[in-house]
Amino acid sequence: MKLLLLAFLITTPVFAKKVKLAFLAPEGTNWANSLSEMGKEIKKATDGRVKFKMYFGGVQGDEADVLRKIRSGQLHGGIFTGKTLGDIYPDSRVMEIPFTFTEKQEAAQSVLDTLTPDFNSGFQTNGFHSLGMYEIGHVYLVSTKKITNLNSLKGLKIWIWEGDKIVEAMMQSLNLVSVPLALPDVLSSLSTGVIEAAYAPPLGITALQWHTKVKYLVDYPVAYSIGSLLISSKVWKKIKPADQKVITEIAQKKIAVANELTAKENKRTLAQFKELGIEFVHFPKSDYAKSSEIRKDVLTRLNGKMFSKPSLSKFDGIIQKL
Repeated sequence: MKLLLLAFLITTPVFAKKVKLAFLAPEGTNWANSLSEMGKEIKKATDGRVKFKMYFGGVQGDEADVLRKIRSGQLHGGIFTGKTLGDIYPDSRVMEIPFTFTEKQEAAQSVLDTLTPDFNSGFQTNGFHSLGMYEIGHVYLVSTKKITNLNSLKGLKIWIWEGDKIVEAMMQSLNLVSVPLALPDVLSSLSTGVIEAAYAPPLGITALQWHTKVKYLVDYPVAYSIGSLLISSKVWKKIKPADQKVITEIAQKKIAVANELTAKENKRTLAQFKELGIEFVHFPKSDYAKSSEIRKDVLTRLNGKMFSKPSLSKFDGIIQKL
């Protein structure tokens, strides 16, 4: 009997950790498929010691809900973007300063690669371990009403993510009407007229089904969006170092592939919007020329309220060298 018990203990993993992750990405999307594959590979590579339990399609709530559940111990991680990523580490949002990356996406990717070690350190300080950064892409304004220039935006009811200081500052700079809402409320609000415009990368617009409600897209990106796959440091520390190494290698490989696909799919999705009859609006060149002034005003309004001066200074220094 003792020999049987000893054999059982030897062949049974002495440590197993189920990591609960929640995402807004719906099942069936490339993001969700990539994450599912990641989970399967990690389970196999760790001999079942680490298992990822994944919740897709916002079933655990929006990003703010997921963050609260992680902090209460109900969940262990997820992909965070925009405003919620800034709630964890405000300096990460320097990447999303309006009208910084309006043309070549390659420039944004280069800057993100340079700043990723800083972001990882910041997430760590605030209780999270990053498995990698997602390049979500250029953010576009979509609307139910036709807008032909900056002036026609005035009076339009534009959604902003509730508590998003950066977008709030941009709205104030342009003297626009903003309607703060949680992300899941945007679709129904576009339907009922509570809001008349919203903003997101092309894949986000599709995933959230906004493309079924809007008729126009301003063909000039207002910002560049990023995300990160974060796991609570408390949970991460309970995973063996050898398994941490394996998880990191698999995650970074999968995220790199996902980023390549995202860039291609964002372009393809824009083309599909045209096929669906969404009209692409082009503002006068004089309006586009004002983007640098708007950027400066936004930074003035955010002075000391969002990111630290050292991070902003480093970011601008990198931008100037591009």
